[in-house]
Amino acid sequence: MRPPESFIGQPIRSLQTMLQVIAENDSSHVKIIPDGIYGPETTRAVSVFQRNHGLPVTGVTDQTTWEAVVAVYEPALVEQDAAQELGIILNPKQVIRKGERSPHLYLVQGMLMVLSSVYNSVGQPSQSGILDECTADALSSFQCLCGLPMTGNLDKHTWKHLALQYPLAANLQNLPDSSR
Repeated sequence: MRPPESFIGQPIRSLQTMLQVIAENDSSHVKIIPDGIYGPETTRAVSVFQRNHGLPVTGVTDQTTWEAVVAVYEPALVEQDAAQELGIILNPKQVIRKGERSPHLYLVQGMLMVLSSVYNSVGQPSQSGILDECTADALSSFQCLCGLPMTGNLDKHTWKHLALQYPLAANLQNLPDSSR
């Protein structure tokens, strides 16, 4: 989908794009192809939108309709986009070592839990927020799989590999048993 900036000065195409996203998120709306022309398809899509949202059904986009479309479009767009990425912040050269506590470790331990179900060599960590012996062992096993030094500590290289492998492992978890 084109970035919103590309529709500046093109209110009809902007309206059509918003209606398209809304329809993709809610099948009670009319699907429309943005062409920049306020023709019969746009009138129909606006009328259906107005009816669905308790507005006077005119097929004309007045200020009230425009504001309602924008209000419905913004959350619909969030549903269409990929989930927001989560980036933890490790300071340059920061390493979380055995025995240390960090809120990041809850995430790491959850990720390792999923990875342990896919990679049998990765043990299940505790869920403590502390880099304890179980978590260090699971990290060491994971580091070995990735060709990293087996320190059992959490550094940026280990985080990068966890962040790359976790989505794949989590998606495998969502497949039916016969698909794996």
